[in-house]
Amino acid sequence: MPKSHENLPTHIAIIMDGNGRWAKKRMLPRAAGHAVGAKTFENIARYGNKIGLKYMTVYAFSTENWSRPADEIEKLMKLLEDYLEDATKFKHENIKVKFIGDIDEQKLGGKIVELIHKNEAESADATGMQLNIALNYGARNEILHAVKSIAKSGKNAEDITENDISSNLYTAEIPDPDLIIRTSGELRQSNFLLWQAAYAEFYFDKVLWPNFKPKHLEKAIAAYRKRNIRKGGI
Repeated sequence: MPKSHENLPTHIAIIMDGNGRWAKKRMLPRAAGHAVGAKTFENIARYGNKIGLKYMTVYAFSTENWSRPADEIEKLMKLLEDYLEDATKFKHENIKVKFIGDIDEQKLGGKIVELIHKNEAESADATGMQLNIALNYGARNEILHAVKSIAKSGKNAEDITENDISSNLYTAEIPDPDLIIRTSGELRQSNFLLWQAAYAEFYFDKVLWPNFKPKHLEKAIAAYRKRNIRKGGI
Protein backbone atom coordinates (compact mmCIF):
# COMPACT_ATOMS: atom_id res chain seq x y z
CA MET A 1 0.00 0.00 0.00
CA PRO A 2 1.40 3.45 -0.88
CA LYS A 3 2.55 5.44 2.12
CA SER A 4 -0.10 8.10 1.38
CA HIS A 5 -2.78 5.46 2.01
CA GLU A 6 -1.49 4.42 5.44
CA ASN A 7 -2.88 5.74 8.74
CA LEU A 8 -5.93 7.28 7.12
CA PRO A 9 -8.47 9.23 9.17
CA THR A 10 -11.38 6.91 9.92
CA HIS A 11 -13.97 9.48 8.85
CA ILE A 12 -13.59 12.44 6.49
CA ALA A 13 -16.44 14.93 6.06
CA ILE A 14 -16.55 17.40 3.18
CA ILE A 15 -18.36 20.71 2.70
CA MET A 16 -18.57 20.75 -1.10
CA ASP A 17 -18.55 24.50 -1.75
CA GLY A 18 -18.01 26.56 -4.88
CA ASN A 19 -20.26 25.11 -7.59
CA GLY A 20 -21.99 28.43 -8.25
CA ARG A 21 -18.76 30.42 -8.39
CA TRP A 22 -17.23 27.84 -10.72
CA ALA A 23 -20.15 28.33 -13.11
CA LYS A 24 -20.10 32.14 -12.80
CA LYS A 25 -16.41 32.27 -13.75
CA ARG A 26 -17.33 30.47 -16.97
CA MET A 27 -20.47 32.55 -17.56
CA LEU A 28 -22.57 29.42 -17.18
CA PRO A 29 -25.82 28.93 -15.22
CA ARG A 30 -25.37 27.80 -11.62
CA ALA A 31 -27.00 24.48 -12.52
CA ALA A 32 -23.99 23.70 -14.72
CA GLY A 33 -21.72 24.07 -11.70
CA HIS A 34 -23.91 21.74 -9.66
CA ALA A 35 -23.85 19.14 -12.46
CA VAL A 36 -20.03 19.18 -12.62
CA GLY A 37 -19.88 19.19 -8.82
CA ALA A 38 -21.99 16.01 -8.78
CA LYS A 39 -19.43 14.30 -11.02
CA THR A 40 -16.65 15.47 -8.71
CA PHE A 41 -18.54 14.01 -5.76
CA GLU A 42 -18.76 10.62 -7.49
CA ASN A 43 -15.03 10.65 -8.33
CA ILE A 44 -13.97 11.61 -4.81
CA ALA A 45 -16.29 9.01 -3.24
CA ARG A 46 -14.84 6.31 -5.46
CA TYR A 47 -11.32 7.42 -4.65
CA GLY A 48 -12.02 7.44 -0.92
CA ASN A 49 -13.25 3.86 -1.18
CA LYS A 50 -10.26 2.88 -3.31
CA ILE A 51 -7.72 4.07 -0.74
CA GLY A 52 -9.52 2.34 2.14
CA LEU A 53 -11.36 5.18 3.84
CA LYS A 54 -14.01 3.79 6.20
CA TYR A 55 -16.46 6.72 6.29
CA MET A 56 -17.04 9.79 4.15
CA THR A 57 -19.81 12.34 4.76
CA VAL A 58 -20.65 15.00 2.19
CA TYR A 59 -22.82 18.10 2.65
CA ALA A 60 -25.15 17.88 -0.35
CA PHE A 61 -28.09 20.17 0.53
CA SER A 62 -28.68 22.11 3.72
CA THR A 63 -31.90 23.19 5.40
CA GLU A 64 -30.84 26.76 4.58
CA ASN A 65 -30.50 26.01 0.86
CA TRP A 66 -34.29 26.17 0.49
CA SER A 67 -33.94 29.97 0.53
CA ARG A 68 -32.21 29.88 -2.87
CA PRO A 69 -34.11 30.92 -6.03
CA ALA A 70 -36.93 28.52 -6.91
CA ASP A 71 -35.52 27.69 -10.36
CA GLU A 72 -32.15 26.74 -8.87
CA ILE A 73 -33.81 24.49 -6.27
CA GLU A 74 -35.91 22.86 -8.99
CA LYS A 75 -32.82 22.09 -11.05
CA LEU A 76 -30.97 20.80 -7.98
CA MET A 77 -33.83 18.44 -7.14
CA LYS A 78 -33.95 17.23 -10.76
CA LEU A 79 -30.19 16.62 -10.66
CA LEU A 80 -30.63 14.69 -7.41
CA GLU A 81 -33.48 12.63 -8.83
CA ASP A 82 -31.49 11.77 -11.97
CA TYR A 83 -28.55 10.80 -9.80
CA LEU A 84 -30.68 8.59 -7.56
CA GLU A 85 -32.35 6.88 -10.51
CA ASP A 86 -29.22 4.77 -10.87
CA ALA A 87 -29.62 2.88 -7.60
CA THR A 88 -26.68 0.60 -8.41
CA LYS A 89 -24.24 3.49 -8.95
CA PHE A 90 -22.03 2.48 -6.02
CA LYS A 91 -23.37 -1.03 -5.39
CA HIS A 92 -20.83 -2.73 -7.64
CA GLU A 93 -17.99 -0.80 -5.99
CA ASN A 94 -18.89 -2.08 -2.52
CA ILE A 95 -19.81 1.38 -1.19
CA LYS A 96 -22.58 1.56 1.40
CA VAL A 97 -24.81 4.62 0.96
CA LYS A 98 -26.68 6.30 3.82
CA PHE A 99 -28.63 9.56 3.77
CA ILE A 100 -28.66 11.77 6.86
CA GLY A 101 -30.98 14.71 7.40
CA ASP A 102 -34.69 15.39 7.49
CA ILE A 103 -35.86 13.05 4.74
CA ASP A 104 -39.27 14.69 4.39
CA GLU A 105 -41.59 13.85 1.49
CA GLN A 106 -43.26 17.26 1.65
CA LYS A 107 -39.91 18.97 1.17
CA LEU A 108 -38.08 16.55 -1.11
CA GLY A 109 -41.00 14.92 -2.90
CA GLY A 110 -42.20 11.33 -2.78
CA LYS A 111 -40.15 10.19 -5.79
CA ILE A 112 -36.86 11.36 -4.30
CA VAL A 113 -37.62 9.83 -0.89
CA GLU A 114 -38.54 6.54 -2.59
CA LEU A 115 -35.25 6.58 -4.51
CA ILE A 116 -33.31 7.39 -1.33
CA HIS A 117 -34.71 4.29 0.37
CA LYS A 118 -33.97 2.25 -2.76
CA ASN A 119 -30.34 3.44 -2.83
CA GLU A 120 -29.86 2.59 0.83
CA ALA A 121 -31.43 -0.85 0.38
CA GLU A 122 -29.40 -1.61 -2.75
CA SER A 123 -26.11 -0.94 -0.94
CA ALA A 124 -27.01 -2.23 2.54
CA ASP A 125 -24.76 -5.29 2.31
CA ALA A 126 -21.70 -3.40 1.04
CA THR A 127 -18.59 -3.82 3.19
CA GLY A 128 -16.45 -1.01 1.77
CA MET A 129 -16.60 2.67 2.61
CA GLN A 130 -19.82 4.05 4.08
CA LEU A 131 -20.83 7.16 2.17
CA ASN A 132 -23.11 9.46 4.15
CA ILE A 133 -24.98 12.06 2.09
CA ALA A 134 -26.30 14.97 4.16
CA LEU A 135 -29.54 16.03 2.47
CA ASN A 136 -31.98 18.60 3.82
CA TYR A 137 -29.53 18.66 6.70
CA GLY A 138 -28.86 21.29 9.35
CA ALA A 139 -26.92 20.56 12.51
CA ARG A 140 -29.06 22.76 14.77
CA ASN A 141 -32.18 21.05 13.44
CA GLU A 142 -30.50 17.68 14.02
CA ILE A 143 -29.70 18.52 17.65
CA LEU A 144 -33.24 19.83 18.19
CA HIS A 145 -34.62 16.60 16.73
CA ALA A 146 -32.41 14.58 19.11
CA VAL A 147 -33.51 16.59 22.16
CA LYS A 148 -37.19 16.15 21.25
CA SER A 149 -36.68 12.40 20.82
CA ILE A 150 -35.10 12.16 24.27
CA ALA A 151 -37.90 14.25 25.79
CA LYS A 152 -40.53 11.99 24.23
CA SER A 153 -38.79 8.94 25.70
CA GLY A 154 -39.63 10.23 29.17
CA LYS A 155 -36.07 10.14 30.45
CA ASN A 156 -35.40 12.33 33.51
CA ALA A 157 -33.39 15.46 32.66
CA GLU A 158 -30.68 14.69 35.24
CA ASP A 159 -30.14 11.27 33.69
CA ILE A 160 -29.52 12.51 30.14
CA THR A 161 -25.95 11.93 28.95
CA GLU A 162 -23.88 12.98 25.96
CA ASN A 163 -24.31 9.45 24.65
CA ASP A 164 -28.10 9.90 24.73
CA ILE A 165 -27.76 12.91 22.45
CA SER A 166 -25.25 11.21 20.13
CA SER A 167 -27.43 8.13 19.79
CA ASN A 168 -30.42 10.25 18.76
CA LEU A 169 -28.60 12.19 16.03
CA TYR A 170 -28.88 11.28 12.35
CA THR A 171 -25.30 10.02 12.65
CA ALA A 172 -25.98 7.48 15.41
CA GLU A 173 -23.57 4.53 15.03
CA ILE A 174 -21.30 6.59 12.75
CA PRO A 175 -17.99 7.67 14.33
CA ASP A 176 -17.40 11.41 14.61
CA PRO A 177 -15.37 12.92 11.75
CA ASP A 178 -11.62 13.12 12.24
CA LEU A 179 -11.15 15.59 9.42
CA ILE A 180 -13.54 18.13 7.89
CA ILE A 181 -12.59 19.58 4.52
CA ARG A 182 -14.16 22.73 3.08
CA THR A 183 -13.47 23.87 -0.46
CA SER A 184 -13.71 27.30 -2.16
CA GLY A 185 -11.73 29.23 0.47
CA GLU A 186 -14.60 29.92 2.85
CA LEU A 187 -13.67 29.60 6.52
CA ARG A 188 -16.87 28.58 8.26
CA GLN A 189 -18.71 25.44 9.31
CA SER A 190 -22.15 26.40 7.93
CA ASN A 191 -24.31 24.42 10.36
CA PHE A 192 -22.62 21.14 9.46
CA LEU A 193 -22.01 18.38 12.06
CA LEU A 194 -21.79 20.86 14.95
CA TRP A 195 -22.05 18.23 17.69
CA GLN A 196 -19.92 15.65 15.89
CA ALA A 197 -17.12 18.11 15.05
CA ALA A 198 -16.15 18.78 18.69
CA TYR A 199 -12.63 17.44 18.12
CA ALA A 200 -12.42 17.30 14.35
CA GLU A 201 -9.48 18.79 12.50
CA PHE A 202 -10.39 21.33 9.80
CA TYR A 203 -8.74 21.77 6.43
CA PHE A 204 -9.65 24.64 4.11
CA ASP A 205 -8.80 24.55 0.42
CA LYS A 206 -9.26 27.49 -1.96
CA VAL A 207 -10.07 25.20 -4.89
CA LEU A 208 -13.70 25.33 -6.03
CA TRP A 209 -15.50 22.01 -5.57
CA PRO A 210 -15.89 21.14 -9.30
CA ASN A 211 -12.08 21.39 -9.57
CA PHE A 212 -11.42 19.22 -6.51
CA LYS A 213 -9.39 16.16 -7.48
CA PRO A 214 -7.97 13.12 -5.65
CA LYS A 215 -4.67 15.00 -5.35
CA HIS A 216 -6.45 17.65 -3.27
CA LEU A 217 -7.89 14.96 -1.00
CA GLU A 218 -4.41 13.47 -0.62
CA LYS A 219 -3.04 16.91 0.28
CA ALA A 220 -5.67 17.32 3.00
CA ILE A 221 -4.90 13.88 4.41
CA ALA A 222 -1.16 14.65 4.39
CA ALA A 223 -1.80 17.89 6.31
CA TYR A 224 -3.96 16.00 8.82
CA ARG A 225 -1.16 13.49 9.48
CA LYS A 226 1.28 16.27 10.34
CA ARG A 227 -0.92 17.67 13.11
CA ASN A 228 -0.52 16.86 16.78
CA ILE A 229 -4.03 15.53 17.42
CA ARG A 230 -4.73 15.39 21.17
CA LYS A 231 -8.53 15.65 21.40
CA GLY A 232 -8.32 17.38 24.77
CA GLY A 233 -5.32 15.37 26.03
CA ILE A 234 -1.66 16.28 26.29
